[in-house]
Amino acid sequence: MITGSLTIQRLLAGMKKLDASDLHIKVGVPPTYRIGGLLRSVDSPPITEDEADHLLDPVLTPVQKERYENGGNLDFSTHLPDGDRFRVNMFRSGGHTHAAIRRVKAEIPSYEQLHLPPIYSKLVTENTEGLILVVGVTGSGKSSTLAAMVEQINATRSDNIITVEDPVEYRFVPKKSIVSQREIGIDVVDYPTALRYVVREDPDVVMIGEIRDQATVLAAIQAAETGHLVFGSMHTADTMQAFSRMLEFFPRQDHGFIRSAIANTLRAICAQKLLLALEGFGAKVVPATEVLIGTPLVKEKIREGADDDLPALINSNTGSDPGEGMHSFLLSLASLVKKEAISRAMGMDHAPSREALDSILKGVEVKASTLVSRLKKPG
Repeated sequence: MITGSLTIQRLLAGMKKLDASDLHIKVGVPPTYRIGGLLRSVDSPPITEDEADHLLDPVLTPVQKERYENGGNLDFSTHLPDGDRFRVNMFRSGGHTHAAIRRVKAEIPSYEQLHLPPIYSKLVTENTEGLILVVGVTGSGKSSTLAAMVEQINATRSDNIITVEDPVEYRFVPKKSIVSQREIGIDVVDYPTALRYVVREDPDVVMIGEIRDQATVLAAIQAAETGHLVFGSMHTADTMQAFSRMLEFFPRQDHGFIRSAIANTLRAICAQKLLLALEGFGAKVVPATEVLIGTPLVKEKIREGADDDLPALINSNTGSDPGEGMHSFLLSLASLVKKEAISRAMGMDHAPSREALDSILKGVEVKASTLVSRLKKPG
């Protein structure tokens, strides 16, 4: 039971103490943390309507409060004195305030800490221009992955890095590079406005927090076409959905132009999903990954509209360590099971094809074309 008054500062501090990834504030239930992927309620009385409506007042600016009152939704970030940052989404439900709060640790994580495969670092090392997308569903670790990739540049290259985020999550400390971070709603009104001027700010690297509409797709492509390295995130489950989503933002008569532009600029699409790790692995969650690299053949298929040929190319790497290059979720899951990072049952639950994963785990050599045919079957 929590004694004393319920304050947002105490609840945020509790996230660090309990190593919680998220905090949910909802009328009628106690504050609820997500710990190790599972929801756990605080041992306290349910939050009242009045508490919910005013709990976050201490961390809101007058401008933010007005935006929330007018729109019923608000994204912003806040932090504790120790540097831990939190991404907050406030929303009105049933006439009262609810909130979902994500903890963002002050330290920018490394690839090793995130358990990402070597190809992620290789993509940054080998590219100084073009478009790299990190995609996944909500809570899949996209922001942390993007931060690790940008931090690699910050630590190793003398570049001018400009980020546009809603909200800013990780704060970069300039090292070899210089970094400007623009936050939507504080530094600039919206993504289209920020991206309209970004190429005039002499950037080498541009990071777009979320590519969410036609304007941001065009801005990302145009920045990449003019010699910049552009990072961005999208809310899609895998690499193929990311490609399809970009096309969906445009009328069909423009698809030829967009395909050509994507083919000219694409360096990679990196998809990921977080899975519960086995006890003793050294982390609570581990990412399963899928990486589509913009090779000449991949670009040709994109330009020609031969999307159905891309899964076979993604599955073409059947080496001992698929994380060294282009690879599918299926091969990533097989690697994680073999490394005892996740259970076989976990791998099967998330496999695009249980039959195909079973064959790989049994050591049966499976050609890419066979894998694709099995992926098209149910189960």
